[in-house]
Amino acid sequence: MPTLFDPLTIGSVTLSNRIIMAPLTRCRAEDDHVPGEIMVTHYSQRASAGLIIAEATMAMEGNSAFWREPGIYSAAQVVGWKKVTDAVHEKGGKIFLQIWHGGRACHPLLNDGQQPVAPSSLAIENDEVHTPEGKKPYVIPRELADEEIPMIVDGFRLAALNAIAAGFDGVEIHGANGYLIDEFLRDSANKRTGAYGGSMENRARFLLEIIEAVSSAIGSDRVGLRISPLNSFNSMSDSDPVGLYSWLAGKLNAYKLAYLHVMRADLFKIQKADVLTPIRAIYEGVIISNMFYSPEEAQQEVASGDVDAIAFGTSYLANPDLPERIKVGAPLNEPDPNTFYGMGEEGYNDYPFMS
Repeated sequence: MPTLFDPLTIGSVTLSNRIIMAPLTRCRAEDDHVPGEIMVTHYSQRASAGLIIAEATMAMEGNSAFWREPGIYSAAQVVGWKKVTDAVHEKGGKIFLQIWHGGRACHPLLNDGQQPVAPSSLAIENDEVHTPEGKKPYVIPRELADEEIPMIVDGFRLAALNAIAAGFDGVEIHGANGYLIDEFLRDSANKRTGAYGGSMENRARFLLEIIEAVSSAIGSDRVGLRISPLNSFNSMSDSDPVGLYSWLAGKLNAYKLAYLHVMRADLFKIQKADVLTPIRAIYEGVIISNMFYSPEEAQQEVASGDVDAIAFGTSYLANPDLPERIKVGAPLNEPDPNTFYGMGEEGYNDYPFMS
C-alpha cells in the first residue's frame, strides 16, 4: 500500500515522495518577464516537494495574462530560470516548468495593444484582469485562423527546448483553467467549424499536436499535462465533461507521458461530477490529482491506488516545508489571499518553517 512518502517514477524522473507543489501564478517576475532572485528563494524553499511544478510561464512573447508572470522565450528568461533550477537541484529537488498560452485571458494593455486570440470570438464574462492601469474587463478575442495554429504549436516546442536548456527536469503543458488549450478543448469556448472545432476529436486536435511537438523535442517521458474537466474559472464549461475527458484519457495512452495532472473539481464548486474514476479506469499512466485535499484525504487517495500523487496549491504556498509538516502531523500555516498577486517578499517568501 503506497504512502505519500514513497518514491514515484514519472517518465524519466524519480521523485522522493508523492507530495507535489502545484503551479501557482504569483506575478513576481521582473521586467520583460524574467525570473529574479525572489523566485530563486521561493522555489528553493520548497525543494522538499517530490516535484515542484513551476508556475504558468509564457511559451511565446505577446500572450501575457497576468502582467508580471514569467516567460521562457528569451535568453534572459532562460538564464533567470537556470538560477531557479540550480537552487532546487542543489537541495535535491525536482522541478518541471508549466508552459502556457493565455488565449482570451490575455489583454491588450499587457501586450503592446495586441488583441488576444482564441478558438472563437467569445470574451471571458463577469471578471476583470489586473493591468498597469488597474483592473479592466476582458476584451473580445480574435478567432485564430487554422493556418496560424502551427506557429503556436511550434512556440510550445521551442518553449520546451528552452525549459530543458534552463535546467528543468521536464515540462507540464497547461491544458486547464480556460487558457488557450482548454478553450479549444471545451465546447463553451470553442464554437468554430473545420479541423479544430465541433467533434471531440477536432477540439482536441490542437492539444494533441502540441503534445506531439513537445514530445518530439524533449521526449514524452519528460512531458506532463494538466487538465481541468470541471473548472468554471474564466467562463469555462463543457456539455459532456466526463465523456470528453474519458475519451481524451484513452488518446493520451499512446503518448507515454510522464504524468496526467487532473484538477478534480470546480474552483467555484458550481459544476460537480466524478471525473477521476472514469479517467483512472482508462488512463494507463501516472495520475496526479489536485484541488481541495487535506493531508489525510491525500494519503487515503494514494493508498487506495486511485491516484499516484497529490498536488497541493495554496497550502504549499503557505508551508514551504509541507512534506515535513504532513509527516509529523504539524499544524499548517494559513495562506493570505491578500498577498497572492503582490510583487514582493510578503506572502511569498516569508511564511515560517516549523523550525
